[in-house]
Amino acid sequence: MKEKIKKVLLLGSGALKIGEAGEFDYSGSQALKALKEEGIETVLINPNIATVQTSEGVADQIYFLPVTPYFVEKVIQKEKPQGIMLAFGGQTALNCGVALYQEGILAKYNVKVLGTPVQAIMDTEDRELFVQKLNEIDVKTIKSEAVENAEEARRAAKELGYPVIVRAAYALGGLGSGFCNNEEQLDVLVEKAFSFSPQVLVEKSLRGWKEVEYEVVRDRFDNCITVCNMENFDPLGIHTGESIVIAPSQTLTNKEYHKLRELAIRIIRHIGIVGECNVQYAFDPASEDYRVIEVNARLSRSSALASKATGYPLAFVAAKLGLGYGLFDLKNSVTKTTSAFFEPALDYVVCKIPRWDLGKFHGVDKELGSSMKSVGEVMAIGRTFEEAIQKGLRMIGQGMHGFVENKELVIPDIDKALLEPTDKRIFVISKAFRAGYTIDQVYELTKIDKWFLQKLMNIMQTSEELHRWGDNYKQIADLPDELLRQAKVRGFSDFQIARAIGYEGDMEDGLLAVRNHRKQAGIFPVVKQIDTLAAEYPAQTNYLYLTYSGVANDVHYVGDHKSIVVLGSGAYRIGSSVEFDWCGVQALNTIRKEGWRSVMINYNPETVSTDYDMCDRLYFDELTFERVMDILELENPHGVIVSTGGQIPNNLALRLHAQQIHILGTSAKSIDNAEDREKFSAMLDRIGVDQPRWRELTSMEDIHEFVDEVGFPVLVRPSYVLSGAAMNVCSNREELERFLQLAA
Repeated sequence: MKEKIKKVLLLGSGALKIGEAGEFDYSGSQALKALKEEGIETVLINPNIATVQTSEGVADQIYFLPVTPYFVEKVIQKEKPQGIMLAFGGQTALNCGVALYQEGILAKYNVKVLGTPVQAIMDTEDRELFVQKLNEIDVKTIKSEAVENAEEARRAAKELGYPVIVRAAYALGGLGSGFCNNEEQLDVLVEKAFSFSPQVLVEKSLRGWKEVEYEVVRDRFDNCITVCNMENFDPLGIHTGESIVIAPSQTLTNKEYHKLRELAIRIIRHIGIVGECNVQYAFDPASEDYRVIEVNARLSRSSALASKATGYPLAFVAAKLGLGYGLFDLKNSVTKTTSAFFEPALDYVVCKIPRWDLGKFHGVDKELGSSMKSVGEVMAIGRTFEEAIQKGLRMIGQGMHGFVENKELVIPDIDKALLEPTDKRIFVISKAFRAGYTIDQVYELTKIDKWFLQKLMNIMQTSEELHRWGDNYKQIADLPDELLRQAKVRGFSDFQIARAIGYEGDMEDGLLAVRNHRKQAGIFPVVKQIDTLAAEYPAQTNYLYLTYSGVANDVHYVGDHKSIVVLGSGAYRIGSSVEFDWCGVQALNTIRKEGWRSVMINYNPETVSTDYDMCDRLYFDELTFERVMDILELENPHGVIVSTGGQIPNNLALRLHAQQIHILGTSAKSIDNAEDREKFSAMLDRIGVDQPRWRELTSMEDIHEFVDEVGFPVLVRPSYVLSGAAMNVCSNREELERFLQLAA
């Protein structure tokens, strides 16, 4: 121990919200684990009951109170902690910590801020102070001006020259921000931004430049490492939380990479960060010119992504550094052999894709910009970019089976859709390629790097080869091994392959036919470890993913039926979020306690359940039928738990049961009886329980006949959904017909 501290107060992030979600449960849980390891008593303030960190045994004392200066002072008075940690609860905790410092509450009770000093936090959060600070070391920032009223904003925009971006200071997730091409747009946005913050920033727009991010760690002895660098698939102009993000960067030259790395280290040394932070850049690849967009002096959603992408436990290390340790004191807790002073090396590519739920809102603007609208994200791991992005597009679970666009997606004006990105932008690119657009044409409209577009074109070409083969042959057994292997390396699922070759008949049968043929041809995925060292040193890690670009498994399978597999919940969405992470973690803890090996399959980088030390084996991979079966065939477990992961595992129950998989707990048949409206209703009738009148409707004639019988209002809903997705109450015929058209 470097500091004589016996009790520490940690501030959580409170309720989940867009831009501040499960990643702070993950980072706070890791910090509490690090403190507990040091024998320090921990006090947590977090009113969110669905989180893992508020479970019994994670912190010594838990206060379900608002994270506000008033309540935090009351807890400090009662608990008398010697230290406080502000960096693990997102913007909520950071803003609260700054207020406690400025109001003299921390000094009054002699509470020491552990980790990054409050002055350094203020230097990164207040735009004017930030620019001044970076000017001191000749680091370029985007030209901007902090203003306090609309008149000042108009003057600043004129001086900077349109287009400009407006941002609210001390806000998260790009709240209250946007682009303005003229004064009229500026007036509207400035009014909105001032409703969130007393200070508004007007800055020059660099739309079209690359956006690159570095996660940096520094200890109090001024030792620094960059843990992960990431680049956005989308150019500047789309909030990083709205963008597909690739780690490590794929399109920077060695010179560019090291230039930005050196700058990141220089910046955080000058600001005085202790622990972890991220530096975001706008970068012009044509000239190597750059601007620093911002520095987050706290753990962020990007930190959670970087931690899961590299296997380097950022939050855990940041908490230890806050206690006064040096990087050289700490072991890398994944490898347990090397020091935490090693910069991770990656022999794979990671792709993060945001998940939106914009369909659940009426009249919402689906265009993406500088304000965050995504409610969750997925992380896909592969040995090729094509494999990773196709995996990721299946993981977001919005009816798409990979990059090759869905026939149902109707885009009247492709040029306009490429210029004005929405949540469907990647499928618009697919549509454009199908329509004959070249890589250069798509680049001119989107400014997405041509390297990424070329890789997407590779996927399209493989799809076309499969289509051509399917036009001449119909027998899956005749599908050439070479073409099948190429499709798998480029991320195609068995379902996608069946569809691409024009399989006639039930697609479930097509999937199984491709799967059986593939296995007969000896084309299997292999299991690889994430070890932070690119296999340069021997390491025994339980952090795994499957790929078709490999020849041998990194792990040994004993097949002793002593493991139990838990299926996770996938991406956060409205109606399915951190509560299922809690359920999964409790299941893993119980499995271990009962003496079984615990195995988790999940792909959400924001969760505690995807932490490397929560289970005996973690598969950071898809929750599709195909991938779950691949893993179960390797693991040969005692059984599978589907009930703790929400709707995704529930939907797999019957299909797994059909393959003779042992489902623990409620049987697949009982799950189906509860989820299928008709079976559920028949059961209620059998046991004499009243229910609203309903009918399964197959035609408009049926619908009108039923409505004539029961009258308005009526509720229209599908089976097998969570949180009322695609449900609507209709009060008249016009509403009913409009909703049914939308639902179709």
